[in-house]
Parts: sequence; structure tokens; C-alpha cells
Amino acid sequence: MLVLGINHNTAPVELREKVAFAPELMQDALRSICNEAGMAEAAILSTCNRTELYCQPRKAELAADEVERRVLAWLCRYHELAPPALEAVTYTHQDDEAVRHLMRVASGLDSMVLGEPQILGQMKSAYAVAQQAATLGTQLNRVFEDVFAVAKQVRTETAIGESPVSVAFAAVTLAQQIFSDIHQASALMIGAGRTIELVVQHLKQAGLHDIVVANRTLTHAQELKHKYGVREVLLADIPKELEHTDIVVSSTASQLPILGKGAVESALRARRHRPIFMVDLAVPRDIEPEVAELDDVYLYTVDDLREVIDSNLRNRQDAAREAELIIDNGVAAFMRKQRGLGIVSTLRSFREKAEQVRDSEVEKALKSLERGQEPAAVVKELARLLTNKLIHSPSVQLKKASADGHPELIHLAEQLFELEASNEAPRTAPQEPPAPRTGGL
Repeated sequence: MLVLGINHNTAPVELREKVAFAPELMQDALRSICNEAGMAEAAILSTCNRTELYCQPRKAELAADEVERRVLAWLCRYHELAPPALEAVTYTHQDDEAVRHLMRVASGLDSMVLGEPQILGQMKSAYAVAQQAATLGTQLNRVFEDVFAVAKQVRTETAIGESPVSVAFAAVTLAQQIFSDIHQASALMIGAGRTIELVVQHLKQAGLHDIVVANRTLTHAQELKHKYGVREVLLADIPKELEHTDIVVSSTASQLPILGKGAVESALRARRHRPIFMVDLAVPRDIEPEVAELDDVYLYTVDDLREVIDSNLRNRQDAAREAELIIDNGVAAFMRKQRGLGIVSTLRSFREKAEQVRDSEVEKALKSLERGQEPAAVVKELARLLTNKLIHSPSVQLKKASADGHPELIHLAEQLFELEASNEAPRTAPQEPPAPRTGGL
């Protein structure tokens, strides 16, 4: 199994937005990586802070570096990027370390905001999309099941998610630092997804009541209206709303900027240059970077929030250490199960062979009973023959192991069959007798 990714620790937002996957194209992308890169199974997690590809190659004998090369080459082709642009900023994990990475990501230990809960929902969505695209098989299904179970354990058994530290919370905290009396401010939310809902929640808790939600359609915005009492408008209404807005937070899945420099300039003139605080949480970005050049505009991206976020992490450090121990145990349990699966075919063959011997001897015993032989004698003979035939092959192989000087196989057999180790000195193969002497005395 391979994980190949790029995240907020390895690349700036300018590069991350180039490898982000549009939600409506995700299923096609999953099928593409399977067909073009030779993957048997695949899932893709794409958020504002990371893009990660989870892959199981079709050919098990492929070397790890070859699998990595194929996946990276596909990612570059899909996004029309030169390989050198990504080689320096991508990371890879394989097998047990890949499982560990997924568990850490799902638990929020690899997030910009330590312990943030949103990533688990995003990973579950990535899993669901891969299921819909039919690019999940036995292996990745097992991985995701264990990953979700460990993430749930981390959430319930540690305090990793108790403090309200998230990108949404950080945005509102920064707004409170800029506006001395945030109660009197007005806010415009662009988008109506989960991130915007969290921002609305935190703004409400901070005492801000004048909140407008702009979205491409009114359906989701109206859901927020019913929940939080916000006002809903369409994206086309943004220029007019900007004239009365102090705080703008944007988070959509648009591939093109929604708010341009010209619209903000017009709003500033109408506001007589009263400042606007803007936070762009989207990747790709919703607000043109040139907006930051305008006077009276304070524009922040997700990367700019790192400093605000870091100040709220101290009380999660102990919980994170506890979570790492849970994940260590989770990885160990997963790998034990994986190793256990390797013996399934051997156990099946062993059982089938034993059952063949049993059926053969039972058939002989039944015929003996039909011929009128004494039942007790038939049962004793059945037991004797079964015992002899079942232990014949192991006995032959153990004798051979002893004769060939393989004591480790003897010890393994003692453990396998729960035998008490013999205290006798190890026996060696008998030596050839000396050749007969010839000639006189």
C-alpha cells in the first residue's frame, strides 16, 4: 500500500491549489489513476490543507519505488504539472507506515489545527466517493475500517478535540483581535459548506448577529438560515453586500476566484474606505490575491492563520501523546490481522487434508460395522488409524529436521503442538559404523 501526498507542511497554498481535485470530477480521477497508473484500488483525499492519494497496486510484485513513480507521474499528468514541481514537496508512506499516517490524519494529529475534527468527516467522504467509483477493494476497505475505529477511539478516550481550535475558530479569533467591538460588525460568508457553518457558529458565540451567507444556490444557505438566523443571498449579490460588510470569510469548492479586486475597490469607495477584514479558507482561493494590495483590506489565507492557531494548541499536547499510543496499538493490531490473513490458505489446505483422512477412515469403519464387527473394536481401530495418519507427515518432517540439523524447527513444532520441551540432549543422526578391518592381527 502507498500513500503519496502534499500538505500544508510541505507546500504553500499556491502549489496546493494546483493539485486540488474538484469534487464533481473526483470519481473520474479515481478511475483514471486505476486505469492509467495500474492501481487495483485507490482513494483520494483533497482538502484545503492536503491532497493525498491512497493506492494499492494491481501487481503485488511491483517494487515500492516503481509504484511511487507511477502514482506521481499520474498526478503530474492529471494536473498538467512538471514532475520537478511536485517531487520536492510530496511525501510517501508504505505499508504499516501508510496505515499509521492515515490513522494520524483521521485523528487530527497531522492537521494544521491539532486535533481538529473536520478532517475525519472529510476522510469518510473520500472513502464514500471511492466506494461510489468502485475503486475500493478488500485491502483499502480493511484499512479504512481500522482507521475510522482508531480515530473514534482517539476522540472518545482523549481530550484531543475538547478545545474549539479549528481554522474556523482561528478566523473568528483573528476578527475579534481586529475589531474592538465585534458585536457591532457585520459579516458576509461566501459558501455554505461545513467550514462556513463552523465560522457562523463561532461568530454567533462571539456575539455577532448580522450575518449574510452567499451561495451559488439558496438551498444550503437556507438551511443555515433556519439553524442560525442568517440572511441568504446569491453569489451575484456579493458586490452589493460588500458595501455593508466588515468581515468576509470565504470557503467554496470553486475552481476560479469568486471575488475580484475590482469588486472590492468599488465596495471600499462606497464604504468611504472603512476597512474590511477578509479570510480566504478555500483551496483553490476564492479571493484574488491582488485584493491584498488594496488599502483598507486585511486579507488572510489559511496559511496566514497558522500563528493564531499555534497559540491555542498547548492544552492539546498531552492528549496528542495519548492519541499516538492509541495509534501505535491500532497499527500493531492491523498488521497482526494482515499477517494472520497470510495463513488462511494454508489453514484451509490443512483442514481439507485432515477432513479427507477423516472421511476415508470413517467410511472404512462404517463398512466394518456393516460386516458385523464388534463396535468397540471398530472405534478403537478408527482412532488408531486416524491418529497414525494425522501424525505421519509431521513425524516424518520432524525426523528429517533433526537429521538435517534444524533444531529451530523442533522448537517451533513443540510450540505449535503445545508439547513440553524435552530435557534430553539433542540427538544427532547416527554415524556410519567403522569399516571392517582386513588382514592379520
